[in-house]
Amino acid sequence: MKTHEQSQAPEREDRDADAGGGRDDAVAVTADGLPGWLAPVARAARTIEPQQLSRFLPPDNGTGRQSAVLILFGEGERGPELLLMERAGSLRSHPGQPSFPGGALDPEDGDQATTGPLRAALREAEEETGLDPRGVQIFAVLPRLYIPVSSFVVTPVLGWWRAPSPVAVVDPAETARVFTVPVADLTDPANRVTTVQPSGHRGPAFLVESALVWGFTAGVIDRILHFAGWERPWDRTRQVPLDWRT
Repeated sequence: MKTHEQSQAPEREDRDADAGGGRDDAVAVTADGLPGWLAPVARAARTIEPQQLSRFLPPDNGTGRQSAVLILFGEGERGPELLLMERAGSLRSHPGQPSFPGGALDPEDGDQATTGPLRAALREAEEETGLDPRGVQIFAVLPRLYIPVSSFVVTPVLGWWRAPSPVAVVDPAETARVFTVPVADLTDPANRVTTVQPSGHRGPAFLVESALVWGFTAGVIDRILHFAGWERPWDRTRQVPLDWRT
């Protein structure tokens, strides 16, 4: 991800969103035709409150850089999976971290309060992983969240990869690798740990695909697993120390 988010999603209902910011193309948000296993995620997304996702919420004064991430669910050889990427180590913001595809809103994405984050999430995912956005069905949008260290206000956009396309690193200066993680690995207690930052802050993390997924990305995954009813009991005392340089 380059970064992220939004306020109450372009409504938490299935609908065709009106185009914003001068764009004349609609962005469809619909849960119609989702596979049955995604139904718990779609249901949770309709009712989840911002404070149930994170204690870091956008500043009341409206500051922060607007961004969006694409949380893309697909089906692989081992069943349901999530698309992730690893940010290039040379980037100034969140270098080397596994993340969702995403980034800051551009003016051409349109209205940041309505459909701009949806377009930004799809555009950034295409730029970073090469996926064909025409194969992605956006089925929900979560409340806007905040990343204090980079001042990003992030809209998590939930998608179903109904027509998968090849993905790979597009620009090595931005992305180190692109990979998918089976949901079964994310819910496996053996792959779950708690990270401890130098500040003392603790957060959920996942040891999957030769990567430590932590921070904002891990926090959102953790909450999705919990509210979808997919979470399995895991040892929260199993800790991994973090260094801000990692």
